[in-house]
Amino acid sequence: MKGQDTSKYRHKFIKDIYINREYSWLLFNKRVLDQSQDLTNPLLERCKFLSIFGSNLDEFFMVRVGSLFNESIASPDETDNKTNLTAVKQMEGICSVVNRLYSERAIRYSSLRRELSQNGIRIMRGEDLTPRQREEGLTIFRTRILPLLSLMVLDAKHPLMQFENMQNYMIYDLERNGRRMIGVISFNTSLDRMYRLGGGNKIHLLPLEEMMREFGYIAFSGYSEKDKIMIRVTRNADFDTYIDDSDIERDFTEIMRKKVESRARLNIVRLEVDRNSKMKDFVLKLVRIHPRFCFVDERFFDYKFMYSIEKWLSKDVSQKLKYPPFKGAYPEILSQSTSLIDTFFRKDVFFSYPYDSMAPVVNMLEECSEDPRVSSIKITIYRLANHSRIADLLCRASENGKQVTVVIELCARFDEENNLYFADKLREAGCTIIYGMENYKVHSKIISIVLKDGEEIRYITHLGTGNYNESTSKLYTDLNIITSDKQIGEDAVAFFRNIAICNTDFEYQRLLVAPKTLKLGLIRYIDREIEKAKTGGSGYMLAKMNSLTDKEIIDKLKEASQAGVKIELIVRGICCILPGVSGKTENIRVISIVGRFLEHSRVYSFGRGDDRVTFISSADLMTRNTDKRVEIAIPVLDKEIEEEIIKMMKIMLSDNVKARKLCPDGKYRAVETLGAPLDSQKFFIKIADQT
Repeated sequence: MKGQDTSKYRHKFIKDIYINREYSWLLFNKRVLDQSQDLTNPLLERCKFLSIFGSNLDEFFMVRVGSLFNESIASPDETDNKTNLTAVKQMEGICSVVNRLYSERAIRYSSLRRELSQNGIRIMRGEDLTPRQREEGLTIFRTRILPLLSLMVLDAKHPLMQFENMQNYMIYDLERNGRRMIGVISFNTSLDRMYRLGGGNKIHLLPLEEMMREFGYIAFSGYSEKDKIMIRVTRNADFDTYIDDSDIERDFTEIMRKKVESRARLNIVRLEVDRNSKMKDFVLKLVRIHPRFCFVDERFFDYKFMYSIEKWLSKDVSQKLKYPPFKGAYPEILSQSTSLIDTFFRKDVFFSYPYDSMAPVVNMLEECSEDPRVSSIKITIYRLANHSRIADLLCRASENGKQVTVVIELCARFDEENNLYFADKLREAGCTIIYGMENYKVHSKIISIVLKDGEEIRYITHLGTGNYNESTSKLYTDLNIITSDKQIGEDAVAFFRNIAICNTDFEYQRLLVAPKTLKLGLIRYIDREIEKAKTGGSGYMLAKMNSLTDKEIIDKLKEASQAGVKIELIVRGICCILPGVSGKTENIRVISIVGRFLEHSRVYSFGRGDDRVTFISSADLMTRNTDKRVEIAIPVLDKEIEEEIIKMMKIMLSDNVKARKLCPDGKYRAVETLGAPLDSQKFFIKIADQT
């Protein structure tokens, strides 16, 4: 896939002003892959981007292709609402594009491997080994790998093992005494990915995969090897999370544990092999998958080892090949504060991850866990760090007699087990645990703190665009506001009350809350801008999100563009609207920024100057967010904070290093560099370092 995909499927994936969701996601992941060759990134960071690309693709097959597979069986004639493609047609197109991506990844890896060699690390291939290195590799295999291998031969008494999801296997065509048999070796997940050969200044690393290709046959003592192939299967992870809420006799945690365990047994949606051979045809029949879902990578199926290359280098060398170290700043308004609570009573506070630290949220919870004025703490949790200080403080607050309510989402994909663990921990500490509302995922990011100050009830509310996760707050860009506004505080209390009684039919004073009012509220403001433009005014909308797929909103944006409203969108990932189409979307501009940090904040702003209304939100403009989840958008009431947010957005719109613009032909291209190069993330880091 050199440059952009130019296959016949690109045209099928685009219809009128609409871009197919899955195709748009593949274009996003292509932009991630592009970062592995972007020389503005240090070498080790480019290695990480190659790894991230692969991890993204793995999840895409497990979830999105898995979902399409389910749909192709349940509703084969159903089409997507934008490009009218059936699930089968979408999967055919996906496979065509992904084949090109595999080829490009192999090219990018070869380039990175050469650069690593120039910097003292040589990742060896089996065919490159000298006799001495081969002997050393064989010794390592016998002593450190062979004892941990699980293997068998297939016959009537040794039926086929179940291939585990995302686990590597070697399959051999074996012969003994004229009898042909199939041998299978399962890679133990505890094995190292890399083994160092020799000493000296030059570091020679032999990957586990190469070890298995070169020496795996030794495990089958007494057999001769006729052929071999390495494989990995990807299983459908898109299981049904629907729960019958009327079933009050069953524990939801047990239901979810069983559903998570079921992933290991779901159908196979992808097969990866390291070579084309007769053995590949055998494996295709064995796993019963169509050849179009089989992809070839001669070396690796995942590149996670590229994340840990630096451990083989000295600290001085590795630091030169990575981004300069960076630590988020602590908001100046809080740095001299003796009481965060009293500071929040005086003024709204804004901070932006990762340029600002998450410490204000953690410190706020710590102070609230001890302050006698605090009566209750309520929080929504979607994803937590593995070692969560926030969870510990919620436990402490409960143990100190505060009323602590935690709405924890057990259906947060791939974090189910982590959330089950924290749900148990928090419950044991006395917290009230709520698992959600009906069959809506609770994706909102809100903390509601109620204080009794004498006879007065007061509120502190935190609302953000990202998770309460100390780890990702250093890697994801997210916006946060802590306010003591009474109406927002009352809304927050009502929000948790409605969660508790499963009531989605509620009108809030200030908050927009999906699935009831968020989409309608945003559309109402778009309509306001349309009316301005129609009556001779200047309609304007500025928004930032991860993804845009909601057709109703896309159609409203088209209507606004046709009315003359200028629309500027920063959409990191999936974008299903085609901008710049004459007579339809010519007033819409779309850019995507993929860089050091994962752009994760959501902002929706309407109008300019005194007439401007701005929201930050937990929600992307995707149907799953606007119609099928519990999400929140909060108005930015403090005009200084609003100006700061808009200024940040304008700087991102001026990015001409990491930004890519979506063009009317559906391709992403570099933004023209009219002035000095501007990397918006580097700009914000520089500002944070100066504070």
